[in-house]
This record gives sequence, structure tokens and C-alpha cells, in this order.
Amino acid sequence: MFRSGSGGRRGTAAAVLAAVSLALTLAGCGVDRVTPQEARGAKGAQADSGKGSGRVDCTKVKCIALTFDAGPGKDTPRLLNILKEKQVPATFFLLGENHVVRYPEVVKRMAAEGHEIANHTWTHRILTELDKDQVREELSRTQDAIEKLTGRKPTLMRPPQGRTDDSVSEVSKELGLAQILWTVTAKDYSTTDSALIRQRVLDQASGDGIILLHDIYDGTVPAVPSIIDELKRRGFTFVTVPELLAPGKAEPGVLYGPEKD
Repeated sequence: MFRSGSGGRRGTAAAVLAAVSLALTLAGCGVDRVTPQEARGAKGAQADSGKGSGRVDCTKVKCIALTFDAGPGKDTPRLLNILKEKQVPATFFLLGENHVVRYPEVVKRMAAEGHEIANHTWTHRILTELDKDQVREELSRTQDAIEKLTGRKPTLMRPPQGRTDDSVSEVSKELGLAQILWTVTAKDYSTTDSALIRQRVLDQASGDGIILLHDIYDGTVPAVPSIIDELKRRGFTFVTVPELLAPGKAEPGVLYGPEKD
């Protein structure tokens, strides 16, 4: 599992995220995906009732979603300061154990400042290696912990390493959770070089993109201001994941992400 201390941040990179570099190839294997464009154009889609609905029309502007996994951590308050200064909303996929329970005031602040709070499981176990009851526990414990702090259960989740299957999808649907993948990964678990993290993001950024970063690694938060500034210069508008999908609404159990190669 992830831990918030400096040794934990580095040690878990090898133990938990060693295969993440393959995730875009392997993520969601066997499960159909819905792209943001398809979600927005879905027949009969209803307007998203989540916070921020109607703020941005991603059919008319070039949108990109900034997302952070596996926090909160010690650097998350600094990140929130940056996002507030830059007036950028983000989507945070939170870990329960040692993160939500360790930084409750940070979670409350995320909600108060209008960010989308989502579920990244309790201990970062690979869900495709678990039975349904174990998957349910990984997700429901984090659902309950976040609801206790914010008054609202998440409607989005990101499976660790992007690995999902039909069983994970069934449990996600039961719990009211849509599954969200990504289009951009900086592999920030593998480097503390903020300039490299920045360049990796900028090289992959495109319209309707979903950027994956981690606010628990030392090089990530320092890279965020220049990432935001450059993407704004290129004409991008930052949105939360629900805003990216609007007027469609993320449906429980459905997997959202890039088209398969």
C-alpha cells in the first residue's frame, strides 16, 4: 500500500507501481471503454447535476482534466494553494488508509474549494486479483470515509494501475461508481525531476485529455504551476472529470478513458 512518509513514497513506487508503465496498454483489459466525446454525445444523456455543471462547455472549448492519485499527502496543501491561485479545478482519487484518515482536514478543504473527490480504494490492492467481496471492501471503506468528512459519497473511482474487469465493473456499479482511466501519464513515481515530469505531461497533452499525476511524490507538485501555465497558453481549459463528460453523466460501472489501440 502507499504510505506518506518519504521512505514509503520511494519504497512503494517499486512495490506497488512497478507495472504502471504498462497500464495504458493493459488497463481495462476486456472491458469496453467510453471516451469523453462519446459520453458527451450519448443519446439521452442528462445534464450532470454535480458541482460545476454548466461552467464549461467542452464541445466548444479545448478541455483537459488534471487528476491526482493516491493522496492526500504532506504536499497536498501546497498543491491546493497552487490550484487556488491558478483558479484550476482538479479531480482527486483518494486512498483511504494512511491518507484520507491521516489528512481529514485536507479532504475537507478539497471539497470546500470545489474539487472533485473520487475513490482510489482503501489500500491500493489490485482489484482484478481480488474476489467481489474484497473489491467491495476496498471501495466501500473509502466511500464511507470520504462521506463522513464531506457529506457526499464519490461517484468516480480509479482502479489501481488502471486494472479492471467485469467483476470490478459489477461492484463499481453496485456502489454507484464510474471508472476513470487517463490519457496522459508522467510516470512521476519513477523520478523526482520536476522538469521531466512537466515535459512528459506537455508532450502527451491533447484535447479531452485526462492527466494522471500523484501528489505524494516529491517531484510532482513543483511541476504543476508550469504545467498549468503552459497548457493555458496553448488554449486549454481545465475541468474536473464530470465537467469533461458533461452534458453526459458518468454512469456507475462504466469505464471511461481513451480508445483502445
